[in-house]
Amino acid sequence: MRLALYEPDIPQNAGTIMRLAACMGVPVEIIEPCGFTLSDRRFRRAGMDYLDHLDLTVHPAWDAFSAAPPRHDGRLILLTTRAGTAHTDHAFVPGDTLLLGRESAGVPDHVHATADACVKIPMLDVPGLRSLNVAVAAAMVLGEALRQTGGYPPLAPANASGSGLNSPAGMKTIEEVE
Repeated sequence: MRLALYEPDIPQNAGTIMRLAACMGVPVEIIEPCGFTLSDRRFRRAGMDYLDHLDLTVHPAWDAFSAAPPRHDGRLILLTTRAGTAHTDHAFVPGDTLLLGRESAGVPDHVHATADACVKIPMLDVPGLRSLNVAVAAAMVLGEALRQTGGYPPLAPANASGSGLNSPAGMKTIEEVE
């Protein structure tokens, strides 16, 4: 599984997606131009030190991305509000690349036409609710794709820092909280 970001606009969203990818062990491809530089402090802040653990490839343009030798045996799956298939109804395979469009405009028609499949996240059909934040959408669809393909990393050991988080010994019963 891979994530590809088409000309991302907002550094904080891209950084958040990078952090997600690092934690899930999923490579990321950025297709430039971006609305920011990769040295942007907002991008670095959102990605934090997780960026050091990321398999990242940067392509100078869509043509370079589409001409790059395949690094996987999967398909290009576009997340788009124009899709007719819910992400939960799509059958993902381990080598798929999940392509996310620009926050401001999605992807152009020529990019849309190259996708092997298009999926969207079901949402309420209410005026004014156009789409989810791209980082939220990435997490939801990547989570479903990893679930379907058994691609989640193994569970890490419980937190041993003494904070009580993720530790049954540190958890309180409902009676203790009240």
